[in-house]
Amino acid sequence: MSFMFANSYKKYRYSLILLRELVVTEFKLRYQGSVLGYLWSLLKPLFLFAILYFVFVYFLKIGDNVPHWPIAMLLGIVLWNFFAEVTNNGLNAIVARGDVIRKINFPKYVIILASSVSALINLLLNFVIVAVFMLVNGVDISWVALLAPIYILELFAFGLGLAFLLSAVQVRFRDVGYIWEIIMQALFYGSAVIYPLAMVLEQSQKLGTVLLFNPIAQAIQDTRHVLVSEANPTLYSLTGSVWLSLIPVVFVVLVVIFGAWYFKRKSPYFAEEV
Repeated sequence: MSFMFANSYKKYRYSLILLRELVVTEFKLRYQGSVLGYLWSLLKPLFLFAILYFVFVYFLKIGDNVPHWPIAMLLGIVLWNFFAEVTNNGLNAIVARGDVIRKINFPKYVIILASSVSALINLLLNFVIVAVFMLVNGVDISWVALLAPIYILELFAFGLGLAFLLSAVQVRFRDVGYIWEIIMQALFYGSAVIYPLAMVLEQSQKLGTVLLFNPIAQAIQDTRHVLVSEANPTLYSLTGSVWLSLIPVVFVVLVVIFGAWYFKRKSPYFAEEV
């Protein structure tokens, strides 16, 4: 067993070192020349939250019947920004490093992993703000909060699988970026990020359930359920079926497998096409 581990470590040692250096470099370059630097990773979701809070919560009174809805909305914004960062950065990662790819032969998947891990670090910083708001607003935290990393990992895996797929397609067809931008706008409003799912359920139980078959909406809603309030319904609580609640997870697994396979298949030709 130790021999197999040693061989695996030697095989991927170069990739791990490269991954670490790319993550550090990308995180440093992101805020290079900025006066506030890394603080922008915390201020950006806070500013968006403040705007949406005054519009949707303070003026329109949306979410009054959901306990701690402003915190749930902030959590949704943070998780959505994380998913958007993983996919958008991954989409352009290969094309943006075309010069390096043409000159140096190295595992191309490391580029996608680096941008995704950088987004994960940013998410961890944002969770500091979420935790502070939760404490200030007296959100009760129980043992089910331990399930939150599982849902975040699911969202990360979904974004990573899409990043592999989109980055490989983007090399050949540059229109993908514009198409994905439109899809992201639709996904944002269809993932119950800035409005409580209870609003949809009041109009149509079926529509609210269908929305949760979207892995993004399901992961965000499940995280809200275990971290903020059980008043945030989940796919399982709506259907009462374990098998139906696993459909988004199965879809995520399929996206990861197909995205990784397609990326591996196309990566040998990146140097010629970028």
